[in-house]
Amino acid sequence: MSTQAQTLRFEAVYAETYEQILGYVVRRCPSSEDAADVVAETYATAWRRIDALPHGEEARLWLYGVARKTLANHRRGQARRQRRSGESSVAELDVDIADLYSRTPESTVELGTIARTFRELRDDDRELLSLVAWEGLDHAQIAMVMGVSRNAVRIRLHRARKRFSQALTSAGVIAHHFAMESA
Repeated sequence: MSTQAQTLRFEAVYAETYEQILGYVVRRCPSSEDAADVVAETYATAWRRIDALPHGEEARLWLYGVARKTLANHRRGQARRQRRSGESSVAELDVDIADLYSRTPESTVELGTIARTFRELRDDDRELLSLVAWEGLDHAQIAMVMGVSRNAVRIRLHRARKRFSQALTSAGVIAHHFAMESA
């Protein structure tokens, strides 16, 4: 593929996917600066690997996978820097989702409890549930993003929903529908 064709293809994929990839990353980063770095690195990787970038809908899923790995690398780097400098953990820097709800007239304690319970889940469970709820991906798409089989996604998602449901129940929130969903 010529350099001009690669540039046009990259620009088209960027225009089609930027908002979705940005949203994916913003929901997972503690700051907008970190999100900007991760998105930039994700698209830099896409440019370097333009020949490996799939076509059509698969390009977005491939970019989710790249962003996921870039986020993991970013978090590891942050953790190393914090250990060296003695800073607080990334979890302590997170925006308190419950505070966002407490500023709205329809706020309830339950929303804060749900947000806190969600943040306390294992990273893998949070990621799976987020890919379904926030990105709107189905099992096949999640399998592509994570590089696992559809069956593995189905099983892991079922277990993540069950753990989330149990954690919500322990926190005093009625959550029977989370474990029963089978998306």
